[in-house]
Amino acid sequence: MKVLLLKDVKAQGKEGDIIEVNDGYAKNFLIKKGLAAPASSKLINETEQKNAALARKKELEKIDAQKMADRMSGSVVKLAMSCGENGKMFGSVTTKEISETLHENGYDIEKKKIIIKTPIKTLGTYDVEVKVYANISTNISLIVHKK
Repeated sequence: MKVLLLKDVKAQGKEGDIIEVNDGYAKNFLIKKGLAAPASSKLINETEQKNAALARKKELEKIDAQKMADRMSGSVVKLAMSCGENGKMFGSVTTKEISETLHENGYDIEKKKIIIKTPIKTLGTYDVEVKVYANISTNISLIVHKK
């Protein structure tokens, strides 16, 4: 019997998948628990259309992310920090501060998508990796200067 999974089912498939299972398993477990619905031709067609639309949306998001990564690539971002007389900062630069600075420059990047390889505790120029989308990342130059 073909069923459309309404929720993820371990060892069977993910939500939205159309799978073939035994009649008893489908009727007595999957459908009874609300995990699946019988797959009619209308339901199969609707699901395929939804999956195609979702795939197209993800493709457009990926293209937009690649464009943003290309724009950001090699860009220079300046960040002013408080520091003592010898140029040593009070604390270190955080991903939140970099994210806010990028937002001011027109890039909407979450702080968890910014990767700092080593803690930034002194003034200077640093390379920072920004993950724009899955498998799409770019490097920017961060210039930390005195306030």
